[in-house]
Amino acid sequence: MSPAADPVTPRPALTLALVPALLLSGSALFLFAWRGASLATTLIGYGMLVVALLVAWLLDRAGRGEGLFKDLLLIAVGLVVVSTISVEANIGWGNFFLLGFVLAAAVAVPYLLSRFGFNDRAIRFRWRGGWPWTRVQWGYLAIVLFLGWLILPFYFITSGVYLNWPEVHTWDEVGRLFVGVNAVGTWDELFFILTVFVLFKRHFPTWQANILQTIIFVSFLWELGYQAWGPLLTIPFALLQGWIYSQTKSLPYVLTVHLLFDAVVFLVIVHARNDGVIPFFLISP
Repeated sequence: MSPAADPVTPRPALTLALVPALLLSGSALFLFAWRGASLATTLIGYGMLVVALLVAWLLDRAGRGEGLFKDLLLIAVGLVVVSTISVEANIGWGNFFLLGFVLAAAVAVPYLLSRFGFNDRAIRFRWRGGWPWTRVQWGYLAIVLFLGWLILPFYFITSGVYLNWPEVHTWDEVGRLFVGVNAVGTWDELFFILTVFVLFKRHFPTWQANILQTIIFVSFLWELGYQAWGPLLTIPFALLQGWIYSQTKSLPYVLTVHLLFDAVVFLVIVHARNDGVIPFFLISP
């Protein structure tokens, strides 16, 4: 990957700021991955989020943080917006539009609050730049496609998690699934990488910021349907997406990686839900 041109300010490895950041990221487990398990689970999730913001505010007041409360607040706002609905895969027309609206708001509200409320430009959607892609970057795209073709059918079918996605038999169902998979994949990058990861990077070393965003990213994906042994795939994927963006600063590239991966996910779900209709996968239900 080509190195980023932006200078990187060294961050200390251990700071008190990690306490609220870990609480905030950890709240995603209760708000998403374990959503609905009990009322106590929900209350714990929101409680962790509130405590995280309170601790961040106190650290800022004590001079132990620099805009920590503001940045964690932006992340928390996005998490709360997403937590208002279930993100389990559902392509019914009503949920299709409702989920689209809520996810769009989860990106737009922190962005608008940052830009016009705090007069800050930390959240930026870099649709241009990062060109030209190197041979390594093009090669990685080929690897993503190959590994997706090799691993995803085995994961979805042998674990049975394809049943977490709705049945798709008619052309309009297949079309909605295609749009939904790609829309959520695009949103993942706009929120988890260009919002959550970027805001964490203002206060922590890149590797710590990457782990913090991965906790939230994987919690969301678990609720979406990537369950069973899915975290063995989603954790490396989320970490790689954060690392790639930190190196390239290229939204088009990380988005291309994600959408290629999701293209295989889409085909595997159609394949599994229709008795192995796609002939080039090695395994069928």
